[in-house]
Amino acid sequence: MRVLVLNAGSSSLKASAIDATDVTVARADSSWGWDASRAKDRAAGLETVMLALADGGAPLESFDAVGHRVVHGGSRFTSAGVIDDRVLAGIREARELAPLHNDVALETIAAARKLLPDLPHVAAFDTAFHAPLPPAAYRYPVPAAWFHDWGVRRYGFHGLSVTWSIRRAAELLKRPVEALPMVVAHLGSGCSVTAVDGGRSVDTSMGMTPLEGLMMGTRSGSIDPGAMLAALRPGRLSADELEDALDHRSGLLGVSGRTADMRTLLELEASRDADASLALEMFVRRAAAGIAAAASALPSLDALVFTGGIGANATPIRSRIAARLAVLGVPDLPESDLHSDAVLTRLEGRPAILRVEAREDLVIASEAVSLLE
Repeated sequence: MRVLVLNAGSSSLKASAIDATDVTVARADSSWGWDASRAKDRAAGLETVMLALADGGAPLESFDAVGHRVVHGGSRFTSAGVIDDRVLAGIREARELAPLHNDVALETIAAARKLLPDLPHVAAFDTAFHAPLPPAAYRYPVPAAWFHDWGVRRYGFHGLSVTWSIRRAAELLKRPVEALPMVVAHLGSGCSVTAVDGGRSVDTSMGMTPLEGLMMGTRSGSIDPGAMLAALRPGRLSADELEDALDHRSGLLGVSGRTADMRTLLELEASRDADASLALEMFVRRAAAGIAAAASALPSLDALVFTGGIGANATPIRSRIAARLAVLGVPDLPESDLHSDAVLTRLEGRPAILRVEAREDLVIASEAVSLLE
């Protein structure tokens, strides 16, 4: 079985052709800019990646199934599912919890089903990995009726990335996943940290929506809820305007005033741009704080995994985050420019630090094959 994997992310559409033996035949991506929800033509992006896959040896007619990444599955979906009217309805229901992501996923699914109507399409959910979170981790300290009546709780995201990262870290460190307490820092357009113990999620920074937690590309991450109440007072912002500001005009973009692109920000910092420098300092501080908080949910911190576009590739940012975590015993991290998975440091009695490329596509393909077979 050959699976076409479509990962509709925060800033791009990534496509992979994966054989059932986990062999990657071809990969391609199409950029949607800083904010995928602003790009309206999903069919054009899909056409771009399909042409690239065909050039790489995976023509349209070679696929047996299609796997889709869906960010929010709510409480309904705790495992992958074949896409039908029921699954589509569930994805739509969760739209208000992940407006940047689920609409993009629905549009991508619609374009792919039109292009490949005779193949089974499977949805794999980022929230599913966090289904085992204990109540102390997923409940918020708000009136109980909010949880029981409205479903206000932490769901967690980036689960597909974390699933791959813990498998790869265990392989690189030659230890069983179940015996490797670790924190996975997925840093990209969207950012989160997850504490994993016994191969299961025990704490994570993103919450009911992908807005909570770390500072991100265009999203604010956690801020004082009192500030939100102040912004909603008469004469200031409407609820829709506030949502737009927090989702699309905050984070690295909001502080720098220029860009959410990490490479550009590092270049601006080097040219002494004060706003870019502040944005990067805030990003590093908040990422380190999130990692430290997640580590407190573990019996020990044996490994720290950096993944995602920034985590895997922005070596100065990795090193700065590690430097702020010296209090946890995290060793200094040299700015080694690696392009493959690696153990960056492994010292006796200290957490190992790893660089792992995000491969949600392999997890999605595996879940699709398992479900369909």
